[in-house]
Amino acid sequence: MATGKQVRLFLVDGSPTGILTAEIMNWTGRLVSGSRSELNDLLARGEANSPGVYFLLGENPEDPDRRLLYVGEADDVAIRLRQHNSASTGKEFWTRVIFLTSKDANLTKAHVRYLESRFIALAAATDRCALENGNRPPTVNLPEADVSDMEYFISQAQIVLPVLGLDAFRGRPIPTTSEGAPLGEHVSPLFEMKVPAEEGVALGRDINGEFVVAAGSRARSSWTGSGQNYGRLYDRLRKSGTLNVVEGVVVFADDHAFASPSAAAAVVSGRNANGRITWRDSKTGRTFAQWQEQLAPPLPETL
Repeated sequence: MATGKQVRLFLVDGSPTGILTAEIMNWTGRLVSGSRSELNDLLARGEANSPGVYFLLGENPEDPDRRLLYVGEADDVAIRLRQHNSASTGKEFWTRVIFLTSKDANLTKAHVRYLESRFIALAAATDRCALENGNRPPTVNLPEADVSDMEYFISQAQIVLPVLGLDAFRGRPIPTTSEGAPLGEHVSPLFEMKVPAEEGVALGRDINGEFVVAAGSRARSSWTGSGQNYGRLYDRLRKSGTLNVVEGVVVFADDHAFASPSAAAAVVSGRNANGRITWRDSKTGRTFAQWQEQLAPPLPETL
């Protein structure tokens, strides 16, 4: 049985869209989140004058499914965020910021540089956001005990950050072709979908709310649809090598997580598609929609 976590959220001004703080019991980290328009109030908080890492978030006009993300570190987070907000030297794209500091004031410059490097590497590996960082700083050498402490610090932040709306550091899903699932994972049956107008099939599962297409799955050799969003997604996966040409056919080089079964179906079919209908249980033939329906069957009709 998976162990639960209690995440404490505090709405500073009583508004769900205002400044929030988040922490976990017996963890020294604290996260503070707010919009750019609330920056003055954010920087007035004591946490902002501490060493820490910060995450700048903004919308991506080129790919609405992948927000823009910049990861940084500073001895004094408030000073650095004022620089990023400057009309002359700042960054234009961001509309929201989350920063991470320690309640016990034990984070050093070396610690936050280590955290910055690791968070950048994690964001690059998951590829859920478009990184705005031009450089990939090397991991700072720390004593073994400090590395252990910082890795635990990161693991707790990975739990809380998605609660604040930032899922860039969530771990990769388990391989989609395996039968079992680790404790705490919510995994669907294996679904399959034929590639329209071409030979081959794609396989995928719903894992913790994401639809993950398995490595080796086939996809259509070109985008034939009219939709711009999924068309850009298809092109990005081709350019990144996630969709790779092997012996003249397009296949998934790695497991890839999509936000929905329809996004996955669109990339596989090369055009817009309703994934709730096109993905079918490989054993029973039920559609994805039928599988979801049986998870919470409707109430019986009253006479």
